Amino acid sequence: MTHTSSESGLARAPRGFSWRRWRNRKIASPAFQSWASRFALTRRHSKREGEKLFDLVSGFVYSQVLWAVVDLDLLTATCDAPQSVSALASRCRIPEDRMQALCQAATALELFERVKGGYQLAPLGAALIGVPGVIGMIQHHDVFYRDLEDPIALLRGEKETELARFWPYVFGAGSAENPEVADRYSRLMADSQSLVAEETLRTISFDGIRRLLDVGGGTGAFLAAVGARYPDLKMTLFDLPAVAPAAEARFLDRGLSDRTRIVSGSFRDDPLPEGADAISLIRVLYDHADETVRALLASVHAALPAGGRLIVSEPMSGGDQPQRAGDAYFAFYCMAMQTGRARSAARIAELAQEAGFVEIEIPATRRPFITSVVTARKPGVA
Repeated sequence: MTHTSSESGLARAPRGFSWRRWRNRKIASPAFQSWASRFALTRRHSKREGEKLFDLVSGFVYSQVLWAVVDLDLLTATCDAPQSVSALASRCRIPEDRMQALCQAATALELFERVKGGYQLAPLGAALIGVPGVIGMIQHHDVFYRDLEDPIALLRGEKETELARFWPYVFGAGSAENPEVADRYSRLMADSQSLVAEETLRTISFDGIRRLLDVGGGTGAFLAAVGARYPDLKMTLFDLPAVAPAAEARFLDRGLSDRTRIVSGSFRDDPLPEGADAISLIRVLYDHADETVRALLASVHAALPAGGRLIVSEPMSGGDQPQRAGDAYFAFYCMAMQTGRARSAARIAELAQEAGFVEIEIPATRRPFITSVVTARKPGVA
């Protein structure tokens, strides 16, 4: 009898397995670590690896320091001029010694700079103010942090998460009729949608599109950005009724009312509006399970004319080359939401192909930690 596995139950080892096993056991040796930190040819590498390891161990503390700086509004307080510890402590009602510790930590994380005995915002801290949506997400993270308190329970599906209650919007129209819930969802999404729109518009051209349908477009932040770039484009927003008033207000404010229409409905239950020659799904698919995504892509395919264009833009997994944003942050965020997943661009391309799309492309984005893009066409000629 031919054996294809070892006594331990492992499949036949691929080439390189023995070398990796030797390497890992060597590096895992305390004696080797001590030697490498002293030896001239390895100590610089050992120092870098040690710093990376310590950052992984202490990263949760860094995140909480960031949260405290944002929630106490210290970014604004230190933006224009250096502030003393005593002034910041009084402002935030925190003992001076603890405010000193927070400011020192923020300086170590390059959020602050020490200036004239006080602390002032550093360029990295200033970028937090300038990048839309980042502060809102940091403030929202108190919910996510609590869901990650027991990651094993989260991975096993044994934990009832707060994010699942915070995001009822994604489960369908019936749970989103509460205007307060819809408003919280829409504000958080719209704050960062301008970055996604900017990156999408840098990556692909909308030339040749006459009418764009944005499915799940919320308050219209994406369409507003596209409409500003393409003044002849007609646009339709399709989303739940609760977000329509905010979308109407946005289009009116941007002078886009004459080029836009809003159709209320749920893509789970209602047919998509017809008449568009391109349909965009911006940060929609990763909110949903595969069966919902398959049904949505089939609906998009049915609503498009021959030659019609599909545009998907959202944070994605790196697939065979895992990335921090998609495979760590967004993967666990979706897990805590208890719906959807961060998919790779290749996986989205497979689902689009299953739905009948052709000419599927995955153009590279400059900032994949913000969004990645997949485009496709419906077969035929318009």
